[in-house]
Amino acid sequence: MTWWCTGIRWKGSAPVIGWYGQGRGERVSAPAYGQRLAFVARGERHCLGVWRAGKRTPCPVSALVPGRAGGAQCPECARLDRSFSVASDTNVADPRTYRVYLAWFGPGMVKVGITAEERGSARLLEQGAMSWTWLGRGPLMATRRTEELLRAALGVPDRIAYARKRAVRAHLPGAPERAREVTELHGRAAALAGWPESLERLGCEVTDHAVVFGMDSWEGLPAPDRVVAEMAADRAVVGRLVGAAGPDLHFEDGLVVDTRLLAGWELAAPDEGAVTSVPVAQIPSAAAPPAEQDGLF
Repeated sequence: MTWWCTGIRWKGSAPVIGWYGQGRGERVSAPAYGQRLAFVARGERHCLGVWRAGKRTPCPVSALVPGRAGGAQCPECARLDRSFSVASDTNVADPRTYRVYLAWFGPGMVKVGITAEERGSARLLEQGAMSWTWLGRGPLMATRRTEELLRAALGVPDRIAYARKRAVRAHLPGAPERAREVTELHGRAAALAGWPESLERLGCEVTDHAVVFGMDSWEGLPAPDRVVAEMAADRAVVGRLVGAAGPDLHFEDGLVVDTRLLAGWELAAPDEGAVTSVPVAQIPSAAAPPAEQDGLF
C-alpha cells in the first residue's frame, strides 16, 4: 500500500510530516532536530485531491503533478479548493471568529493576515513567521476590512514570497530587535482611524519562534545556501535535520528542503551510501533577495 507525502504540518509547536494512503486515511511522522533524514522519491507524483474540514477527497482522475509545482494538486482540484477558500474570498459567509495578526520575517518584512481563531498560532508557524502579534478578533469580514486598512494606510503587504523569507533567515537580528519592529508597527496600526466597530482590538504581545524553529542553535552551523528545486523519481535527499520554519526543513550542510515539493510523492529509504541527488538552486544572499514567485508565499 502506497503512502504519499502531504508535506509539513505543525502540531502544537513541532513539525510533523503528513502521509496519505488512499482508503487508509492520514498519518504523521515526527522528525526531531539532530536526526538524520534520508529518502528517495519513487514512482510518479500524484494529485492529493482536496483537504477540507479534516477530510480528504481524493482526486477523481488520479492526476499526475509536475515535480516543480509548489503544491500537489491538479488544476481541477486546486479550483475546487479555492471555491471554499477564505483567502480567495469565496467563503465570506464563514460564521467563525477570526483574528488579525502581524507577522515578522526579517527587517522590513512584515505582513498582515487573518486566521480562524480556533487554529491558534498554527497559521504563523505554517508561514515561518519569526515574530508576531495579534491585532484584533471578530467576524470574518471585520478582520478582512482591518487587513485592507493596514495595507492601504501603512503599506503592509498580505503576502511575502517564501524565497524572500528564506534568503534572510540565516541573517536575522536578535529577538529584542525583532520584537521592537513588531511592537512599533502594532502601535502605528492601533492609531489608525477606520477600524471596524465589530472588531475587538488586542494588545501587543509579541511571540518569537526562534526556539520552536531550532534557529537558536544555528550558531556555528553553515548558513542555508541552497534549496531543493525539484523532486524527481529515484532522486534522493540525505542530511541531518537542524531546524524547520514554515514548510522548510533545514539541514546541517546548508540544504533547505521545501516540503511542498515532497507532497504527492511516495518516499522510501534510499540505498546505503546514498547522497543528495535532487536538483538544487542557490539561495541568494540577504542583500539581494529574489523576486516573488506566484503561489509560493
